[in-house]
Amino acid sequence: MTRFGYTLMTEQSGPRELVRYAVAAEQAGFDFLVSSDHYSPWLEEQGHAPHAWTTLGAVAQATRHIPLMTYVTCPTMRYHPVVVAQQAATLQILAQGRFTLGLGSGESLNEHVIGAGWPGLEERQDRLEEAIGIIRELHTGATVSTHGHWYRVDAARIWDLPQVPVPIAVAVSGPRSVRRFAPLADEMIATDPDADLVRSWQDTRSASADAPRSRVTGQLPISWDTDRDKAIQRAHEQFRWSAGGWDVNANLPTPAAFAAATQFVRPHDVAENIPCGPDLDAITAAVRPYQDAGFTDIALVQVGDEQQDRFLAEAAEPLLAKLRAGDESGQTVRG
Repeated sequence: MTRFGYTLMTEQSGPRELVRYAVAAEQAGFDFLVSSDHYSPWLEEQGHAPHAWTTLGAVAQATRHIPLMTYVTCPTMRYHPVVVAQQAATLQILAQGRFTLGLGSGESLNEHVIGAGWPGLEERQDRLEEAIGIIRELHTGATVSTHGHWYRVDAARIWDLPQVPVPIAVAVSGPRSVRRFAPLADEMIATDPDADLVRSWQDTRSASADAPRSRVTGQLPISWDTDRDKAIQRAHEQFRWSAGGWDVNANLPTPAAFAAATQFVRPHDVAENIPCGPDLDAITAAVRPYQDAGFTDIALVQVGDEQQDRFLAEAAEPLLAKLRAGDESGQTVRG
């Protein structure tokens, strides 16, 4: 069965609001929560960027049973991997085993702020591979000293380790990254409903480690509102940044750059790619390609902070009921 999640989008909400939404999402029946980890919003109209790990610590205490995940943290520039290893271990203790560490190679928007430049994709993936190895070793409880190509570690040890090990999910975008990271990760993250990518990931994992099929997490923006015109306006104002695709999005450095790059994106362009308005069947239809591609976990992003309370109070439960009914029907047909 597919799990349906709710996104704590740090780019569009403050920390106290995010904690409140997490509690409401758990009560509404979402299966898991994911949190972005940003230093800046994509666009100034979104207007927020609280510290994700501090917020997740509060969420872990405010919620009771819902799984948590970073979607995603870059452990290579703004954070040294030894810091990520400690953060993840501590959060797993606070969450009592509910946390998954989602990792990726990052975006310039968040990582350039430390003043170290923004490397090309090959270097970013080299850094990520080395970082995963450091995090894995630290999570064994060992004292780690290493002088790698990208990172030095001097007698580092995680003193508070969780009883439940921290699963690691890695974001991939193509065959090369699948071959590289499937043997290193427990789970997969991807932005597009690409069945070939999912199949390649599962096959690579099985071939390299005789491992069971892993969870595959994707994410889908929606703009629910009882007024479709308002939903489209909100999606255009706050989510047109996504129109450029990941190759562009990973390399633009500031909200102003995203605004300039998307100045000619029109409201109806956004509405063609993001379900907008009150039609829950349209949202269910937009989710289906991810299910058909083999995604086991699909997180929804409700666009706009001002609409979160209404979405969670009015739309979340009937939407989840439709999604689960459709999932059961789809399982029957595919089976």
